[in-house]
Amino acid sequence: MGGRICVSAPGRICLFGEHQDFLGLSVIACAINLDIRISGTPRKDTVFAIEMPDLDQRDEFDAARRVPYHGRRDYIRSATNVVGRHGVDFACGYDCTIRGTIPINAGASSSSALTVAWVSFSWATQNGCMPETPEETARLAHLAEVVEFGEPGGMMDHYTSAVGGLLFIDCKEPITVERLPAQLDGFVLGDSLQPKDTTGVLGKSRRAVEAGLAILRDGVPEFDFRTTSLEEVEPLLGKMAEESRKRIVANFHNREICRKARELLSAPATDTKRLGELLHEHHCHLRDGIGISTPKIERMLDAAMEAGALGGKVNGSGGGGTMFAYAPGRQEEVKTAIDAAGGRGLTIAPRQGVTLVEESADEEGTS
Repeated sequence: MGGRICVSAPGRICLFGEHQDFLGLSVIACAINLDIRISGTPRKDTVFAIEMPDLDQRDEFDAARRVPYHGRRDYIRSATNVVGRHGVDFACGYDCTIRGTIPINAGASSSSALTVAWVSFSWATQNGCMPETPEETARLAHLAEVVEFGEPGGMMDHYTSAVGGLLFIDCKEPITVERLPAQLDGFVLGDSLQPKDTTGVLGKSRRAVEAGLAILRDGVPEFDFRTTSLEEVEPLLGKMAEESRKRIVANFHNREICRKARELLSAPATDTKRLGELLHEHHCHLRDGIGISTPKIERMLDAAMEAGALGGKVNGSGGGGTMFAYAPGRQEEVKTAIDAAGGRGLTIAPRQGVTLVEESADEEGTS
């Protein structure tokens, strides 16, 4: 405690299981080398003075007492309160700067990376280290971002940013995280430059799915969304509103796609063509069944495929934001095609989870 500290937390792409973590199903996600980075030097009081030059914003508060919120989604302040309730005694404040390379409000987990980074940074300012395990960091970040404000999201983003790498995450409590051995490269993230409504999209999807699940639980006494087959529930689908039926069916298909992808990615060498096909299949269900793609994201995906990508999908909650393409060996061509389609292409690679970094580390989020 008492020295200069710098923390880097990565964004993520969700390969499989999109819109399924909050249902207690499984996901496959990968941390990427775009990050939120917080650096700071100690003060003689208990005030945190925070500069956010990327947003042209500033905040300041006394961490030694409960920090009031400016409104919903005030994640730096909520994370400060959460770590304070979980054993951190703020005896020293910091002058801090927050910078990021993750597209904001775009589905690449900028808000969760910020929350993971702040949990780690604030903990380190008082203890000289981050929380004992990445999983504990993820749990605290989820409390700060989702539980504190009663939002509809799951824990995929927090675990991926905290733990890092390519992960299979079983989102049924107690959550378990498995590192997958596949060595992947060739990803290009495409920012549509159209902001998304995360809580609105997720909330609408969750309400429609839960309405459908209520019908299935009434009609199938042993119903379990993790194991019951689509064939077993087909006689009940006609009782649902169309929005519920489409989402329920899409989630059944996406559950099975995630299972197949886990098998595929459980070996270091990957069938790249098959991986691309599974990504495309997953995207079609997200687009047609869950309804989270946009015309611009479709144009970007089409352009990426024409430029040599093997597959790709909308990334995050949807309704705007980002997509990504899987294009090993064709990254530059695909990036150029995404740019030409009106988006902003970014070549990305997997990276480790949240970490304390040296100030000389590069600005792309690697360490």
